[in-house]
Amino acid sequence: MRVSPCLSSSSHNRFLRFCHRPTSQNPSMASGSGSLMWFRKGLRIHDNPALQHAAKESEFVYPVFVIDPHFMKPDPNAFSPGSSRAGLNRIQFLLESLTDLDSSLQKLGSRLLILKGDPGEVIIRCLKEWDVKRLCFEHDTDPYYQALDIKVKNYASASGIEVFSPVSHTLFDPADIIQKNGGRPPLSYQSFLKLAGQPSWASSPLSTTLSSLPPVGDVGACEISSVPTVQELGYEEIGQDELTPFRGGESEALKRLRESIRDKEWVANFEKPKGDPSAFLKPATTVLSPYLKFGCLSSRYFYQCLTDVYKNVKRHTSPPVSLVGQLLWRDFFYTVGFGTPNFDRMKDNRICKQIPWNDDDELLAAWREARTGYPWIDAIMVQLRKWGWMHHLARHCVACFLTRGDLFIHWEKGRDVFERLLIDSDWAINNGNWLWLSCSSFFYQYNRIYSPISFGKKYDPNGNYIRHFLPILKDMPKEYIYEPWKAPPSIQARAKCIIGKDYPKPVVCHDSAIKECKRKLAEAYAFDKSLGGSVTEEDLKKLRRKLEEDENPEPKTSRTRQKLIG
Repeated sequence: MRVSPCLSSSSHNRFLRFCHRPTSQNPSMASGSGSLMWFRKGLRIHDNPALQHAAKESEFVYPVFVIDPHFMKPDPNAFSPGSSRAGLNRIQFLLESLTDLDSSLQKLGSRLLILKGDPGEVIIRCLKEWDVKRLCFEHDTDPYYQALDIKVKNYASASGIEVFSPVSHTLFDPADIIQKNGGRPPLSYQSFLKLAGQPSWASSPLSTTLSSLPPVGDVGACEISSVPTVQELGYEEIGQDELTPFRGGESEALKRLRESIRDKEWVANFEKPKGDPSAFLKPATTVLSPYLKFGCLSSRYFYQCLTDVYKNVKRHTSPPVSLVGQLLWRDFFYTVGFGTPNFDRMKDNRICKQIPWNDDDELLAAWREARTGYPWIDAIMVQLRKWGWMHHLARHCVACFLTRGDLFIHWEKGRDVFERLLIDSDWAINNGNWLWLSCSSFFYQYNRIYSPISFGKKYDPNGNYIRHFLPILKDMPKEYIYEPWKAPPSIQARAKCIIGKDYPKPVVCHDSAIKECKRKLAEAYAFDKSLGGSVTEEDLKKLRRKLEEDENPEPKTSRTRQKLIG
């Protein structure tokens, strides 16, 4: 890539106010000759059609990112450090991604302009202040941005400003798929594949480089800053022990992509759901999901790189299990989420089974805080809290345990925890997977359960994963590492881990809990069928009362809150 000389980092101070900078060497240039490039996701230079269009025939380009209090303002009442919507690991990952984007823009003769406030109000204020002719931003299907974009587009259109909002976060335009399906999203992966076909853009190479960008114009009275640190946002510095090992940004994304596709045999033979969920020193997947979430990596470029590998090998796996298949799963959930009202909740969601989940804050807290007494489950939840990421099969295990496997707690509660703590938290994918794993939609074989004991043991019989994330159990013999409550007192003492004191007893008995969960789901499914899928809130209350009356009068396991171990 040809690049312009870097702008000196000393040429601007943090939170500098840029006022009345010279706008052009050409005094005859008319006003309204600039473009505003609004970054939200799509935090990259490569395959960024919105950025390319912003630069086209523009004297100036204003690359803007708005620090949105909705996602970034500290919330002292949240269960973990972060805002009301995002944990600190994801906020840190975003800031790293912005810093990297700013560095790339500087190499192209530009820079990233950081503003703060309600994004809709800030962008409209910028459009007024800067008198630009064009507003460019990547299309976003999330409900939050859909509502925001209508407001901004309406103002731009009324002001005679061109709006360019291309679909480049996904392989396909979800609206096109829905239109092909008669106005409704396809509800199975195979039907989605048939409708989607091959991406229209895939027949020609993507534009992945820029040689330069027009300079930033006069920003007038707008308050501009450089990328803030977490401390400048009002957070305490993240301790090294609580910091995710994955760094944000396009540069890191492309480096990780190169490393992943270098092993052509691994790419060709990749087969989900195979893979070791206990591998943590070298994860058994690409770990590209957070980069796709923030658009540091173009899913279209990733797709193109994978198809190039497939062309040069004798055989390779195919969707749904291949790496390309994983990108298509991503598009599937984006499409269903975009086309389904209330996709992110059970109530008034036409594709979601109405199930009378338990409301138990103590059990939810035990799951969230890694003190269920099941080491495999707790180790995964510690990895989630510390890394903001875990293997997809590990996610399946803890989601199943919370919902239909053991605790019978509402999938929305688990979704909220994942949404907060995952660095790759993605609205459509997160909700879609919780609907799936709770057997509320897409998948209905509720008798297939992930055991909190035997599943992890299959991959990691020595329990190295548990020993790493739950060091209180590091000296427990492997015979008891997955069921430490079965260890004799003498062995617990030797391992310096007394169950019930140093590490909690199980919050439920798996064998009896699984039977109760299956019974309740069977009745909920039958109830749903008897009403033709039209279950009202009153119907759900009646079913809940019936299930409570039918519940076996077994003594409840002690659910005393216990201190988080590890």
